[in-house]
Amino acid sequence: MFVRKLTDKKIKKIHDAVSNAPDSDDAWKVLSPLIKVQSSNEVAADALIDIVRNGHLTIEQSLDLLSEIYEAHKDNDDIVILISGAMEAGRDLNYLNDPPPEHSLFGRIIKRLSEMTLVPNDPKKEALIVEGLSCTARLMARQYDSIAERSYARLVELLPSKSWAHYNQGLFFKTRGRFADGVLANQKAIELADKSSDSYKWNMGICATGSGQGEVALKIWKEIGQKIEIGRFDLPEGGYPSCKVRLAQRPLSQRDADHDEPGLEETIWIERLSPCHGIIRSVLFQELGVDYGDVILFDGAPITYHKYGDQQIAVFPHLATIRKNNYQFFDFAGTQGAKGELGNISNHLEKDAVIYSHTENYSVLCATCWRNETIDHEHKESEEKNVVTGRIAVPPDIKPKDILNKIDSALKDLPECRIFSPDLCRAAGLEDRARIEERRFNMLRSTLE
Repeated sequence: MFVRKLTDKKIKKIHDAVSNAPDSDDAWKVLSPLIKVQSSNEVAADALIDIVRNGHLTIEQSLDLLSEIYEAHKDNDDIVILISGAMEAGRDLNYLNDPPPEHSLFGRIIKRLSEMTLVPNDPKKEALIVEGLSCTARLMARQYDSIAERSYARLVELLPSKSWAHYNQGLFFKTRGRFADGVLANQKAIELADKSSDSYKWNMGICATGSGQGEVALKIWKEIGQKIEIGRFDLPEGGYPSCKVRLAQRPLSQRDADHDEPGLEETIWIERLSPCHGIIRSVLFQELGVDYGDVILFDGAPITYHKYGDQQIAVFPHLATIRKNNYQFFDFAGTQGAKGELGNISNHLEKDAVIYSHTENYSVLCATCWRNETIDHEHKESEEKNVVTGRIAVPPDIKPKDILNKIDSALKDLPECRIFSPDLCRAAGLEDRARIEERRFNMLRSTLE
């Protein structure tokens, strides 16, 4: 059958029409003529790569299409370089701590570009190669860090006056927990930039906070209009509303290639101290190696938002743990006459000790619901529970006996409320009471199973 050849003008018309497609499936239909001819038409392949790079397709569609183009043009250096520049479309970058993607295209692109670096190239082409190599290697979590680091270093050697090259290197350092190096790279990017860039300054502020350079971070935050001064932990602190963070047992910045996945994850509330750090104010349900009272660094771009009534609460990715405060934790089970009664006893405790009910504050959501910005999380947390379990968090400098006495005193005025914590009793040296509370603790817990 005779097929009319697509002209460059027609290819551009199809390319431009994609921006009007209502969704990715419709975009795919619009692209169908280009997909059919791309194996023998470099202009069509180029147009398709640009469409992927601009985010018009889903992650799955992007990787399928880029793989098809790669197989047809893998001997064409220029096309492979273009593909490498679109590989960010093959990952959800909001999920900073995700494991490396499983799709084989990432590894194939890294191998092919690495081979290109072994042969002599003019500086312009070499810069394009190492730019694509650095980006694709960075997307593979910690699997190709040595390649990514070498490529970013070579890129700033080749393009020392380009602010974006230094910024990209700083972005790599930030996500690998090398915050002091990130400060230097972002400082250079800011110096070279033709105009002020908030993204450069945000990454500079995050890296300065992560490396403990409080005054440097303070200067940056003030430059972008934040009302903030040096506060706790010798870091900037201002009046920010609480927000949420998706904690990881192994955040990307604090793991290696042999353990390259986040482990357990839990979404928690923090007392936000600055644009990028805060104190955990949820007592964790799981053992993540970080908990209530610890200070964490989070990245600047929210993963999603959680709705609470009329409020939209930002949920940020966990970047690193910057201070462990070693709180004491004691499991408890108890009864209450109304929602939140046991938790309210926290108001009678010293410092920021807290009685935290997991029954009322912890729930498991599927990935779709977790990310859905229209689900009202306040409804879930408003359900009344009379039997609750959770953990008591106590600052390290407060004796367990003192906390137990405070709880006992508060319970005298709450006849419908009881708290049983055998671990707290043992820590207070009350072994006989611990044995009695153990039975009641187990009985109440069994009613919730």
